[in-house]
Amino acid sequence: MMQRIIFLAFLLPALLAAQKNHDHPAPEKLGTVSFLTSCQPGVQREFDRAVALLHSFAYRSAEKAFHSVAEQDPHCAIAHWDVAMTHFHQLWEPHLPSEGVLAAQGELRQAEILNAATERERGLIHATSLIFNDPTIPYSARASNYEFAMHDLAAANPTDVEVQVFYALALISNASPTDRTHLKQKQAATLLEPLYREFPNHPGIPHYLIHACDSQELASRGLAAARAYSRIAPSAPHALHMHSHIFTRLGMWDDSISSNLAARTAAHQQGDLGEELHAMDYLIYAYLQSGRDEEAAQVIQSLSSMRNLDLGDFKSGYAATVMPIRYIAEWHQWSKAEKTSLPPASALPQVFAIAVWARGLGFARNGNPKEARKEAEALRVIEDKLRTSGVAYWATQVDIMTREVLAWSAQAEGRSDGAVAVLRSAADDEDGIEKLPVTPGPIIPAREQLGELFLEQGIFASASKEFETALVNAPGRRGALQGAARATRAAVQK
Repeated sequence: MMQRIIFLAFLLPALLAAQKNHDHPAPEKLGTVSFLTSCQPGVQREFDRAVALLHSFAYRSAEKAFHSVAEQDPHCAIAHWDVAMTHFHQLWEPHLPSEGVLAAQGELRQAEILNAATERERGLIHATSLIFNDPTIPYSARASNYEFAMHDLAAANPTDVEVQVFYALALISNASPTDRTHLKQKQAATLLEPLYREFPNHPGIPHYLIHACDSQELASRGLAAARAYSRIAPSAPHALHMHSHIFTRLGMWDDSISSNLAARTAAHQQGDLGEELHAMDYLIYAYLQSGRDEEAAQVIQSLSSMRNLDLGDFKSGYAATVMPIRYIAEWHQWSKAEKTSLPPASALPQVFAIAVWARGLGFARNGNPKEARKEAEALRVIEDKLRTSGVAYWATQVDIMTREVLAWSAQAEGRSDGAVAVLRSAADDEDGIEKLPVTPGPIIPAREQLGELFLEQGIFASASKEFETALVNAPGRRGALQGAARATRAAVQK
């Protein structure tokens, strides 16, 4: 008996240790970064981890990690540069969050005071100072100056992986949405692709390759990177989501659903509300295109239980506003569209416009052009406000929305030719401008709406042609597929 007690006494600690190990969370996986610095060797590992977080746009976690590096090594100038970089959201809006600008300026001043030991580090600090140090210069000019500085730094450091990767990101972020040749995106992809072959576990390289290829022309070129990124950095919610950008471009709805379910769960667990909403918007889009409408409705229902939504933040405000409207518009529930609630006054104008557009389209499609035109007038006011503020991209998008409402209003009034002319102009302009990364695509593409308009007018050959073009622009969209099938059936029956 005593021997048994002694045996258990030795066994119990081992069992408890095994249980404790079993309860540990999975090891953090953020990919492999090697960012050489002149800082103390003891902070190098944490510095590399922080850069990996930055490359996956985990800005808050990266900022905290870089602060820790700076505290451990008070002479590490480049750590202060990196803190400033966490406040520079090159591919998101706003690019320079107001609450972070002063902090970034202070970090850059400290970096300059510490006078980094290497010319490369001083070059990085100088390039970022061009973004933050003179707010009187328009952001677009500052972004161009930053890109040029990074170009020179990349040319001077051709074998430095991090410099090349940050330069590629600068190219992508400065690419014009109206350049359908995708010149800067192709330059970035050409720079990143050989690096990806040499450093296949680096998180920033596939991440930025996905962004470089987030267009109909280049999507297939980014598919390999898209499939790899989530495996490289699964601890970053953004990495779990990002490959759905390519899947959406290619109409790969099941893949998009899987990636955004994982991203939504991870973002929720980490308390990243903006990333959770972003994944939910892409998830709803994919559900709707694959006919899984009930699951899309469940995601929208869960939105009502989410608290502390900051609709003044573009990423959160856009997703929270557009999700229910996507469902209503895809199902042509125009009576519900008429009753779309307007966001609070704190919402950004381009977010507010989405709800106004839904109301206007609802009125027009329900045969109430008078009320629709009131909403179109409200959209014009928003467009003017955006242009005055220098937000040209969204001003153009609101102008397209306005013409969509006006075109359907003209159709409701019996002015068929005028409706076609206005909606065709909207479709042509929309086809000539790329979407931003925040959205999987227009709620209903204007080209798809033009096909619907021809269907309503009984011009089936023209409808087929427009749906065919719409499907080239956005493969696998259910509305265009169903519209094309309707046009074909109607043409045969006619």
